[in-house]
Amino acid sequence: MSAKGVKLGIRLALATVALLAGDFGAGAKKSAAQEDAIYDIVIGNGRVMDPESGLDAVKNVGITGGRIRAISSEALKGSQKIDAKGLVVAPGFIDMHEHGQEPRNYQFQARDGVTTSLELEAGTDEVEKWYAAREGKSLINFGVSIGHIPVRATTMAKSETAQAVEEAHHRLASAEELRKIAERIENGFKQGALAEGMGINYTPGASHWEIVEAFRVAAKYGASVHVHLRYAGGKEPETGLSALEEVIAAAAATGAPLHVVHITSMGLKYTPQLVAMVEGAQKRGLDVTTECYPYTAGSTYLQSAVFDPGWQEKLEINFHDLQWTDTGERLTAETFEKYRKKGGIVVIHSIPEEAARTAVANPKVMIASDGMPITGAKVHPRGQGTYSRVLGHYVREEKALDLMTALKKMTLMPAQRLEKRAPIFKSKGRIRVGADADLAVFDPNRILDKATFEEPLQPSDGIQFVFVNGVAVVKDGKLVDGVLPGRAARAPVAK
Repeated sequence: MSAKGVKLGIRLALATVALLAGDFGAGAKKSAAQEDAIYDIVIGNGRVMDPESGLDAVKNVGITGGRIRAISSEALKGSQKIDAKGLVVAPGFIDMHEHGQEPRNYQFQARDGVTTSLELEAGTDEVEKWYAAREGKSLINFGVSIGHIPVRATTMAKSETAQAVEEAHHRLASAEELRKIAERIENGFKQGALAEGMGINYTPGASHWEIVEAFRVAAKYGASVHVHLRYAGGKEPETGLSALEEVIAAAAATGAPLHVVHITSMGLKYTPQLVAMVEGAQKRGLDVTTECYPYTAGSTYLQSAVFDPGWQEKLEINFHDLQWTDTGERLTAETFEKYRKKGGIVVIHSIPEEAARTAVANPKVMIASDGMPITGAKVHPRGQGTYSRVLGHYVREEKALDLMTALKKMTLMPAQRLEKRAPIFKSKGRIRVGADADLAVFDPNRILDKATFEEPLQPSDGIQFVFVNGVAVVKDGKLVDGVLPGRAARAPVAK
């Protein structure tokens, strides 16, 4: 072994001893190992906030080998030192709902404090291929679900054309097709899918029994089902409330954990009622959770079943409330038909501000961006600014919730949602000795989203440092060039 290798081995050994003797109290003294240890990185003098333990104090954090090795009131020695005086040191944010799983999306997310980006609603029908495409090439951590939508399309569509896929989405599955769908979902779990993704609004042909069968497969693997509900709004009988009843019943009947995505865009002005139903299910022992994003607009593909006839009444909006992301123009009856045939993404201005605020402020509603692929200049800002908007606008300016509660909704709660299926998440979403060094360091007095509906491709401000597996990907508020430390966040693969 080289001299350099010997030195590294000694440092890691000392750091491991320090880990076992870690300082969790403000008055504790450093161990002899901590006195001698030289960490790869020391983040000093920061306000360390850990939602799991409730720690909220000025501490020094020592990082070696991609993990947190020491948390101390005393000074620590480091090869690299960062002065975080006046800054919050928090667990990196875990985004469970990000459709834009490409390098440019990851760059914006990193500058918004996200260290783990997950596509758990739509998912994929090729889990192994999806992970392989990002391994060693990603700025932040990444993960995916096995998706009911793509699995159904692969199974039922007569070709790969958009028309054939939409026809399949609207068609009832045969008994044989249903068997193949369940089989392919199970294969996805065997390949390490984190969860099961389901967008029932996009597959109106899926029967209630098909949904139950899909839940049954997830239950077998202890996996949560991340569901875009069948309906939105309050027009009886196809309401967000009845759609929530459908999946709560499926969860109760099968034992599968349920996670309801973007509850505000499904509940609209009835969001408080949907949240109350989720809380009621929790109180009665069901494993049901939900999430929201901090905006008054949604976004999806114009050619999807969401905009089948009747959408205006259900969503209580009109053509002018739709914004074409290529140009930013508001639609008319004529342009709606034109662009629906063409296919593309629209921003949907449909969520009341009070609904967004209610969900963001609720301590049981997690935060997730639902960020979209960057396909147009006027794409929804949520993929670029969700987390800074919560911390800047809703915590600091509106005082709708306190900082620790907000951090818990972005870090610990998503990790706990996934850790039963994927033990890797037991080391994420926390600041404790032994945890992954995925950290967001930000100025609580300055953090703010800069992305708007008019100018959405603007990075957030006030996030000074972001570490992914102990490697800085944001430094002094700017992206670090030439680093790709992101790793697969994946459930165990069947052997």
